[in-house]
Amino acid sequence: MARVSLVRLGGRVAYTRALALQRELARRRRGNEAGNSVLVLEHSPVFTLGKLQDSASNVLSARDEIASAGATVVQSDRGGNVTFHGPGQVVVYPILHLADFRRDLRWFVHALEDVMVETVAAFGIPARRGGPSTTGAWVGRRKIGAIGVRVTRWVTSHGIALNANPDLSFFKMIAPCGLRDAPDVTSIAAELGRPVSVDEVLPHLTAAFSRVLRCDVVGATESAVPVRTE
Repeated sequence: MARVSLVRLGGRVAYTRALALQRELARRRRGNEAGNSVLVLEHSPVFTLGKLQDSASNVLSARDEIASAGATVVQSDRGGNVTFHGPGQVVVYPILHLADFRRDLRWFVHALEDVMVETVAAFGIPARRGGPSTTGAWVGRRKIGAIGVRVTRWVTSHGIALNANPDLSFFKMIAPCGLRDAPDVTSIAAELGRPVSVDEVLPHLTAAFSRVLRCDVVGATESAVPVRTE
């Protein structure tokens, strides 16, 4: 059974810092200088653009309006389209060598979807995987979790964003994942009608990650994250 070190980064993590950390951890994993790991964090408000050509066109609000709301727009190197990250959202970045799991990108995407589905099920919320053009986790026609990954030489980066209790009004500024006719984005808190913190969700997500990917998830301190991120 593969061993995965889970690192919970505290506070609000800037997207550019998390991107640099992922790149450094992925470099180390490809070189067998480090083991499998997963970063769990909350971002400062940010809209990230995937590699699809129409990502920028799916930002519906003007940049000054976005700035006034306290958010930024950042180009990412992950797959997919535009999405939002912010406080109250559980962001999970697995840095895994798929040789330790299964060398199958479709399997990996479905596994991450299943992690989100199992996590919200622990709160009594029935969810499902998305389809080929609607990846993620869905509650009926409401999207509760997004996915966007990158795989280089079978080492993964980026991952999933599960809505615990973010400010859902930010999603009105974009066409989430490029779906202009998409229904509302939802959250665990919205479905339950009560506040839900990231820390409340994390144990259920960790257990689901361990079950679905059949791995041993162990806690690690933030000191396990590399200092050099240039």
